[in-house]
Amino acid sequence: MEWKSHGERRVYTDKWVNLSLADVEQPDGSRCEYTIVRLRHLAVAAVINDRQEVLMMWRHRFVTDTWAWELPMGLVEDGETPEEAAAREALEETGWRPGPVKPLIYAEPANGITDSQHHVFRADGATYVGPPTEKNESDRIEWIPLSEVRGMIDRREIVSSGSLVGLLYLLMDEATR
Repeated sequence: MEWKSHGERRVYTDKWVNLSLADVEQPDGSRCEYTIVRLRHLAVAAVINDRQEVLMMWRHRFVTDTWAWELPMGLVEDGETPEEAAAREALEETGWRPGPVKPLIYAEPANGITDSQHHVFRADGATYVGPPTEKNESDRIEWIPLSEVRGMIDRREIVSSGSLVGLLYLLMDEATR
């Protein structure tokens, strides 16, 4: 069953988010105003070393007032590919330059309300360049053994969807090798 859009108007815009109201006709013929959150797309880097450890950051998210481990991630800038964004974010946020990045998984979290795209990439290996240039991202940067990731998820030490999607796929990928 397909919903039909009869137009959309923006009610708020800034550099992070666009909030729109759409005039939508549902399959039963009824029409309603539907809220849409339009976000810039996200690139995530799952960097793995030869000891089967993944590069992660311990950080605070003030919106939910939570501390948790995350993969390096950030917005895809204008004129940048998601691959370039993933590599740039890993370097800026951790000080590690990832090896070549290759697509791991694509996801659309909360696609009933937002058009956000999460492009998750895997990089095998990284070279330490120096301290992170982005100073506001994390308190700690560590290589976490993949064998510990499942327990960390169970204990809610990893909660961001970009990290969860990437790590769960990475664990599945490693288990089938």
